[in-house]
Order: sequence, then C-alpha cells, then structure tokens
Amino acid sequence: MNRLARPFARRSTARTLIAAAACAALLAGCGGKDDKAGKTGGEKPSAGAAEAAFPVTLTNAWGKTEVEKKPLKVATVSDGDTDIALALGLVPVITPDAEDGGPVPEYKQRALTELGAGKPKTYDDTDGTDYEAIAAEAPDVILGMNTWSMETDYAKLAPIAPVVTFTDKAHSDTLTWQERLKTAAKALGLTAEAEKVIAANEKATADAAAAHPEFKGKTYTYAVVHPEQITFMSYADQDPGVFEQLGFKKTDKAENYKADKNAVSLENLDELEADVLLMTYPFGDNGLLSAKELESNKLFQSLQVVKGKHYAVIPSENTLSSAVAYPDALSAPWIVEKLTPILAGAVAGK
Repeated sequence: MNRLARPFARRSTARTLIAAAACAALLAGCGGKDDKAGKTGGEKPSAGAAEAAFPVTLTNAWGKTEVEKKPLKVATVSDGDTDIALALGLVPVITPDAEDGGPVPEYKQRALTELGAGKPKTYDDTDGTDYEAIAAEAPDVILGMNTWSMETDYAKLAPIAPVVTFTDKAHSDTLTWQERLKTAAKALGLTAEAEKVIAANEKATADAAAAHPEFKGKTYTYAVVHPEQITFMSYADQDPGVFEQLGFKKTDKAENYKADKNAVSLENLDELEADVLLMTYPFGDNGLLSAKELESNKLFQSLQVVKGKHYAVIPSENTLSSAVAYPDALSAPWIVEKLTPILAGAVAGK
C-alpha cells in the first residue's frame, strides 16, 4: 500500500504504534555486502565507475543537494531511510530510535546480521530530529527520503551535510519505495545496487504468485481498525499493493471508497464482503473495537466470506501490518514471505 492512505503513521519525527518491518532477502541482490568493513564508514572510497559519477547534484523541494564524492558515512532521519541504507548494504552512522530502546524487528536484524553489524547508534526522536546528535557523527550525507518532517528539518540539516530528499513537498506521500530508493542510490553512488534490490523484490513477488495460482482473480477487501473507525483500505484509487501483485483484485464495492472517504460503519459491514477479507488491528486496545468484538458482531458473522472462513487477521505484533501499509526497499520481500501463507489459508478457508 502506498503512503497516500495513512492507516497509521510511520515514524519519522513522532512516535507511532508500529515499527516497520523488512527483510534481508533483498541483500542477496545488493553489491558489496561481503565487504562488511567497507560499508560502515572510515575507509577510503574505491576507485572506478562509481567514483567517476561524482560530484552528483540533485534538485530538491528546498534547493539543491551537491554530493562532492562517494559518501562513506550516512545518517538517516526516519526508519524508512534506515531501511534504504541497509537495503543498499550501508549501516548508518546514526538513526532515529524507531524501536524506542526495544528489540530490533526481524527484518532489520536479518539485514544487520547479513552485514556483520550490531544495532546502529541511535538518537531519541521523541521531540523530533536530533540535529546535534546527527552533527556529532559528521556524516557525509543525510538521507531524508521517507520523512514527513523535512519542511522543518531541511534548513537545520543542510548545514551539517548534503540532504538527500524529494523534489516536491507532495512526494513525502506519493513516491513509491522504488523511486525513493533510486534517488538515494544516485546520491550514494549505488545505482546498480538499487536496481538489483528492485529486481530481487520483483522476483520474490513473482515467485510467490506463481506458487499460488489460486490467488489470481480472487477479490479481496483489506480493512484497518483505527481508533475512530474501521477503514476500507483497498479502495478503488489505492495504488495496487502487494495483494494485487500477488494476483488478487479489488471488489466492486471499492468504488464506494476513496482516500478521504473510507470509513465503514458497523451498520454497513456487508461492504467488506469479498472472496477474501483481511483485517488488521494495529492500535490494539486503542482501536475502535477488538478482533473478538468484531467477530462477535452478528452482521459480521453473516458475511459469506466469514462463514466460509476466508477471513484472516494480518498481525501487527510482528510489524507486518505496518510494513504492508508502508512498504520500502527492505521490507517488500519480507512482506511477501510473511503474507503469502496468510493469504493461502484465507483462500483455502482454513
């Protein structure tokens, strides 16, 4: 799912309820992962085509970013930017503490293990981006491709190091993860690695779809239980996400919803009807109602999709629901890995 629909905010300068997830499978396609020491900073840049590509000048919504030579020390201002760096085989010198001091999610731990690295140094971003902490690490470049706070951050980050961010303020919501990855890769001299990451993701998705031909043509509804409403996430104008990449299609009822008109009332739960119904409860006790409460609703129980056991819950505890909402360069294949068996069970009615 694309960022146009914010079922729950991904962390940038404020805390969210969910940490993002990702997968080291992409790292199989990333160049330089075996040269672990060469990815954490402090060494001399290698010569060759990558070096010849510098300096690089990128236009952004606040001016221009000029990267004089291949960056070795990368700082990030959001968890999504950390994912970009890791997907490209780089361990940031400092990142926001997306885990709030807690365990590193599976996706990120896989990536860090693959790179032979421990948890990166972090700063507390409860009150926003910590400019002093970033400056103290003297980064060569700052990645800000996955943040909603750049309007505030840019002027304070630019004096520290070149800031790699979007060309239009609206892009904080509308860019695909592939576009974000490519822009960052250009500034890092890792364009070829970015293409490998994208190809690896496409292959993982295509392989999963081929392994499950029963997905093709099945209609689906994806709904998120927010604190104030049940949100119809698979509305007509929503960009095709992983569900459709795996072969599913939206229901006719999707035409009744859009980004700013997506609430499903308890009196209209029949709007959720589809071949497969997928729900998620990312806000836990803060949601409008719990899974138990919804599943005891008589109208919900009367749905054919529920009677046929073609209904499944996408878990939030392992960060899968967050990753589905906000896929990125590192999470995409992990999403396919974790989501495919859930979808297979729902189609089979198990």
